[in-house]
Amino acid sequence: MSVTLFAVQTLNGLQLGILLFLIAAGLTLVFGVMDFINLAHGVQYMLGAYLAVAAYAVTGTFWGALVIALVGALLVGLALEMLIFRHLYDRDHLDQVLATFGIILFLNEAVKVIWGAAPLTLPMPELLSGSIVLMDGLLYPVYRIALIVAGLAVAGLLYILVAKTRAGMLVRAGATNAPMVAALGVNIRRLFMLVFGFGAMLAGFAGILAAPILVVEPGMGDNLLILAFVVIVIGGIGSIRGAFLAALIVGLVDTLGRGFATDIAKLALSPSAANDVGPAIASMLIYVLMAAVLFFRPTGLFPARGG
Repeated sequence: MSVTLFAVQTLNGLQLGILLFLIAAGLTLVFGVMDFINLAHGVQYMLGAYLAVAAYAVTGTFWGALVIALVGALLVGLALEMLIFRHLYDRDHLDQVLATFGIILFLNEAVKVIWGAAPLTLPMPELLSGSIVLMDGLLYPVYRIALIVAGLAVAGLLYILVAKTRAGMLVRAGATNAPMVAALGVNIRRLFMLVFGFGAMLAGFAGILAAPILVVEPGMGDNLLILAFVVIVIGGIGSIRGAFLAALIVGLVDTLGRGFATDIAKLALSPSAANDVGPAIASMLIYVLMAAVLFFRPTGLFPARGG
């Protein structure tokens, strides 16, 4: 295990954590404010990537594709909320899970019909191509650093929006007692719609950022959705601060675990046994972490009422 490899894996872990945060932020707001389980949140990440690919084919520029795909992700989120999700708010969680799972199947098949089943790619912007030297022997892609910086900037803006503005105050109040907020004259349905659309746009933004470094394909958001649920459980349901910290922790634990679990296992086991045990342990680390956090803090690191 060299210092250079550890630094690269740490940056890769931060990058994964940022993508998880962008997905989990919208998910935790929807879950925390509306008490609505949206399993289809992962397909909104996928739609962001596909919309960016389609927009790039029209505009020929990454930045134009970014803007168009963001607006498209917002409009698709609002349309889904108005046509389908708002009719599920008063149903129990089992109905919500079944309905949103059906939407996953429908949208995954829809993108196959529209764009085909073959993986697609989104070209990287020329401005952010290439690598820079971070230390002796360590070259790291500029785009991946820009992705981390963009995610940190969004996290800062989101914290200000939720913690320091009137709109954020209403969202936090809605997460605590939605009927009381409605009784005070706030249009809670419109608030829910805006929160849902904003969450869908954040998930779409994550998909757009990931498109140049990952393949764009049907079902690409399904695995990340599971990690996003782990993030909001560890961070505390409805807490942006908790989602941010938990996303970084999960990203680092998952990436460093997959990178070094086998090497660590070789300290106590034979090489052949370590090669079998290491990957198995690495894949379980985030779930062990979640169990440990819930044992000591059953409501997560930063439950919404606490901040």
